[in-house]
Amino acid sequence: MNSIFIDHIVLIVSSIQRTKRFYSSFLGKPHSQDKDAIAYTIGNTKLFFAPPYKKIKNNVFNSDRIGLNHLAFGVRTHNELKRFEQKLIKAKIKNSRIQIDKHGKKEYVWFDDPDKIRIEFYLREKS
Repeated sequence: MNSIFIDHIVLIVSSIQRTKRFYSSFLGKPHSQDKDAIAYTIGNTKLFFAPPYKKIKNNVFNSDRIGLNHLAFGVRTHNELKRFEQKLIKAKIKNSRIQIDKHGKKEYVWFDDPDKIRIEFYLREKS
């Protein structure tokens, strides 16, 4: 049995308040927050957002560079995926609508957060 799991993920963002408004529209209330960071609990994993540690020129996310390409949240049913799609639409968050992954043959919805970090809701039914 594999005992490794993802405990937490930290994403660096340009604005904590803007990030809170965006992610709260579909993830609900943050688990914790202070002036320098915000955190959500997704399953058993914590997702933290924090500002850059130091100022650098052209501080813009690029999914085609080495590092994170996208972050996918798993859902277990088509109805759950449809509910998240509707939350995105209601919050006026531009999204792909439900599509089929050409590699995994699973349904998903993708969208970009305010810092252009690609996010997905990916249907992975229990086996």
